[in-house]
Amino acid sequence: MIDVRICADAAALGQASAELGAATLRAALAKHGEACIVVATGASQFAMLAALTAAPGIDWRRVTAFHLDEYVGLPESHPASFRGYLRQRFLAPLGDAPAFHPVEGDAPDPAAEALRLNALLRGRRVDLCFAGIGENCHLAFNDPPADFDTEDPYIVVTLDEGCRRQQLGEGWFPTLEAVPRQAISMSVRQILRAEKIILTTPDQRKAAAVRDALEGPVTPLHPASILQGHADTTIFLDPASSSLLQGTGAA
Repeated sequence: MIDVRICADAAALGQASAELGAATLRAALAKHGEACIVVATGASQFAMLAALTAAPGIDWRRVTAFHLDEYVGLPESHPASFRGYLRQRFLAPLGDAPAFHPVEGDAPDPAAEALRLNALLRGRRVDLCFAGIGENCHLAFNDPPADFDTEDPYIVVTLDEGCRRQQLGEGWFPTLEAVPRQAISMSVRQILRAEKIILTTPDQRKAAAVRDALEGPVTPLHPASILQGHADTTIFLDPASSSLLQGTGAA
């Protein structure tokens, strides 16, 4: 069962998810002496990352970070590059303290890049994964129908039109044709291996996907629904993104 928390607005949502993430990180560092996390990108993560990087009491020098996904063929200098986003919004405020393993989307061979990342991550304890839910209910870039079976930590995926239109609508690309058609994504089963998952999902445009993920059947057609079976997932919503849920008190 997913722990659902509804916040007053997107700013409060980002602050609350960051506070839970920071507490999880402190506990992992106290228990293990180090921590491994997965960080997410996109407009939904702006407030959360700003609050997380300002959180006190975290020795980021003992943290290793991976990220969820990256477009195939996109250089880090591109405004839509996720590794570029994380260097700006996550690493730079921390003085580049965490060890960071970026997904090199413009590697000459995307399949070989996935294999490189798999060697780094396979079998490693992941204490915390930050994520969101896409407008098409994707989890990372696992668009519907998602692969629920592969054990590989990272895979090369084809993006569906709904996903590509979301990227266009958020202003990352000038035209739909400019949005890449493939990405390297953390797999669904790898995300599920995280001991704690925190979803930060604001905005009305996510409401149907949130309903499908939390209250619909578990199906590859709604990839984020797989989290219903995870042992420790918390989702932070605002009134808009929670508006289609039943029994939450949302209007």
